[in-house]
Order: sequence, then C-alpha cells, then structure tokens
Amino acid sequence: MTLTWLAVALFAVTGCGGDSTPSPTGQPAGEPTAASDPLADGDPLADGGGTAVDTPTSAAAAPAVVDPCSLVSRQEAEQLAGTTLNEPRKVKATCTYTAPPSGPTAQVEVFVGAGAKKILDVNRNLGHELRELPGVGDEAYAEDRVVYVHKGGQWVSVRLVRLNDPAENRQGLEAVARQVADRL
Repeated sequence: MTLTWLAVALFAVTGCGGDSTPSPTGQPAGEPTAASDPLADGDPLADGGGTAVDTPTSAAAAPAVVDPCSLVSRQEAEQLAGTTLNEPRKVKATCTYTAPPSGPTAQVEVFVGAGAKKILDVNRNLGHELRELPGVGDEAYAEDRVVYVHKGGQWVSVRLVRLNDPAENRQGLEAVARQVADRL
C-alpha cells in the first residue's frame, strides 16, 4: 500500500510525463509559443488547426488595429437589439453587448480582423443567402442576422442575436454596416 502511495506522489511531483526542459524559444516543451498560438494576433476566430489563414504577412501590410467597441456604440447596439444592453465586453478583437438576464434575449457581437472574414467564408461555403450592400465600404454583405464590411484591408462583422423575424432586423443591420464603414 505504501508503495502505491509513493508511486502516486512521485507521479504528481513529476507531472504527466511532460518534459519541463525549456525549448529553444524559452517555453517549456509542449507549451504554445506566440508564433504557434492562434490567438496571439488577437483574432479569436483564427484557425488553430494548422491550416493557413488569410492574414497579412508583414507589419506594413497589416491594417491599423481597430477597437471593435469603437465601431458600434452601446446606444447603437441597443437600438439594433431593441432593448437595453449591458456594458460591452471586449475580448481581443471582439466586442459583445449582452442583454441583462431579466430582459429579452438579445446580443450584439462585433468582430474585427481575419475572424470576421472567416465567418463570411464559412457562411458562404454553407450556402447562406448573402445580399451585397452596394456603396458600403470597399465591399459589404448581409444575411439574416449578420453584416460583413470590408474597407481599407480591414474586415468587420456585426452579428445580432434576437428571437424575432429576421426581416425586422434588415434595416437596422444595414444602417450599422454603413456606420462601421464610415468609422473604418
């Protein structure tokens, strides 16, 4: 019995067989480095599966960093959602406005960067019906609950979550797309 506890204690001290010897990058073996971390560029929807993501390769080609919460204000998000929303929560390249738990279901999400383009590409591949929004940014598209805006090398998507007929959101989403394009 003592031998079993000794083996358990030894295993707990040494870990699960991982090597704690630092790699050439200074990180312990098996730990992600900034170069291998899909979230290192601030894009929460970057592809972490080892496939290439359409992102600029040089700092000179990269568009300026944009605060997603500056593209859609809380007041604009509330107007779009048709209800009061909480203060925004910014995480890397996203800004999310949520409804209080006591209110109706509503949420407005703003994505900036390659993740916004990836959402568009995935939805295209899934056969979602996209409408072109002429005169908005360099290019812009809308579907039932999402608008996508591209301007000056920057992609932005704004997604609305509501439990209503999507046709009711069309005018508001298109107005938000124009505002976003104007702010880029």
